[in-house]
Amino acid sequence: MARYIFITGGVVSSLGKGIASSALGALLQARGYRVRLRKLDPYLNVDPGTMSPTQHGEVFVTDDGAETDLDLGHYERFTGRSANRMDNVTTGRIYQEIIAKERRGDYLGATVQVIPHVTDAIKAFVLDGNEEYDFVLCEIGGTVGDIEAMPFMEAIRQLGNDLPRGGAVYIHLTLMPYIPSAGELKTKPTQHSVRELRAIGIQPDILLVRADREIPVEERRKLSLFCNVRQSAVIQALDVATIYDVPIAYHKEGLDTEVLAAFGIDPAPKPKLQRWQQVVDSIRNPEGEVTIAIVGKYTGLKDAYKSLIEALQHGGIANRVRVKLDWIASEIFEEEDPAPYLERVDGILVPGGFGERGSEGKIHAARFARERKVPYFGICFGMQMAVIEAARSLAGIEAASSSEFGPTQEPVVGLMTEWLKGNELETRAAAGDLGGTMRLGAYKATLKPQSKIAAIYGSSEIEERHRHRYEVNRAYREALESAGMDFAGMSPDGLLPETVELADHPWFIGVQYHPELKSRPFEPHPLFASFIAAAMERSRLV
Repeated sequence: MARYIFITGGVVSSLGKGIASSALGALLQARGYRVRLRKLDPYLNVDPGTMSPTQHGEVFVTDDGAETDLDLGHYERFTGRSANRMDNVTTGRIYQEIIAKERRGDYLGATVQVIPHVTDAIKAFVLDGNEEYDFVLCEIGGTVGDIEAMPFMEAIRQLGNDLPRGGAVYIHLTLMPYIPSAGELKTKPTQHSVRELRAIGIQPDILLVRADREIPVEERRKLSLFCNVRQSAVIQALDVATIYDVPIAYHKEGLDTEVLAAFGIDPAPKPKLQRWQQVVDSIRNPEGEVTIAIVGKYTGLKDAYKSLIEALQHGGIANRVRVKLDWIASEIFEEEDPAPYLERVDGILVPGGFGERGSEGKIHAARFARERKVPYFGICFGMQMAVIEAARSLAGIEAASSSEFGPTQEPVVGLMTEWLKGNELETRAAAGDLGGTMRLGAYKATLKPQSKIAAIYGSSEIEERHRHRYEVNRAYREALESAGMDFAGMSPDGLLPETVELADHPWFIGVQYHPELKSRPFEPHPLFASFIAAAMERSRLV
């Protein structure tokens, strides 16, 4: 029977509940346990699919096509277990399902209320489908005291009583700020946060306390006393150089040991952390360095490219080099020559995005990479901009553009209206809803056997995750291939372009999918490993 671990946050947001949950899941997994991680998000959106990256960060996409919180990416990278749509739920989705039931008459005329109907729906979600797991870790989004999170807090409080005795453990992540004028760390914010939690009816079993310096024993004793937590269960969570050091750091502080003790599991299997130590060692002791320019639209908020950043680091791990990222807002290139910004980098990556803003700058970046023979990696929108650039510069289609930007005479990139999902035909219209209407999730692609990308994968059959509403128009394929751009990958039915490459270029590849979503520190995605290797080669030649 599964045991449940509920992770809440207090004091401030952005303390790293997702990393903490992922690290704990990895530690339990290292001890031989089967783990599942789930995220409960309090916001009213049904999913983050229509939310701006500047507000919510990256939208992570699962194999089954769910648009989810970016923390699910951390879950996958730390545990290697692929998430699905049942690993993330929002208040919006809970209410959507409840209202649908009420309209059908499923509640038999009862007054529908937060308690018990909303809390029962949350509890049903938490408990569903966990038969094969030893531990289920549920991260509650937001912080204690948020009005949106109250139904989730009440639901996990109830679960503490519903589950068998000893079936649930509560971990509270807080902040212990250092006040320079006083010259000391302060426990009061954590005390107030725990008081708020206890007022709801939840007594934390473990405190995970973020701090930028060692927490003195006396302060830990104080937290133990005023928060009604064992002193051994006050775990300091200090800043580390890389997130992949977090499992080792938390193990040294005794987090996993304390969790197992709270469940009464003693003695517990010893953890096997060798692979984590190897990853951290390769990051700490690189044998070189490459600089990659990320020419994007949301460069002011790095969370918008969370999986991309990690996948590039995985490529560095695969080649044992440090990957330095140079963030460049693509709009700059619409006013300025890209050469001063790009001639010093070893590789150029143009990531996914939506909308016309900054698109011409991305096209200029693709042109610079093509002409100067700099390794270029275009992902989703980045592939589309590279194709438009090739259409204009190589194929002579001067008006080449995307219908995403408005009416155009040469829609080299256009709206997808239909595609196969398995054996079913999916259809879309320009005036349709935005939420959940893209081509989402894992789709297969067929690669030309002699292509560069097939050699990188070591296979001509692949399956990757997608998130896009527009596609390269295959009507322009012949003109583009005649000009030197090879459509090396297509959907199995031959209708949707999946990858393009330039044969006379050291490394110029565009992909319609998002390979960063499947990269892991222990299994770097082959495209990122190859891209970083090409950047290394350029750094040696320049």
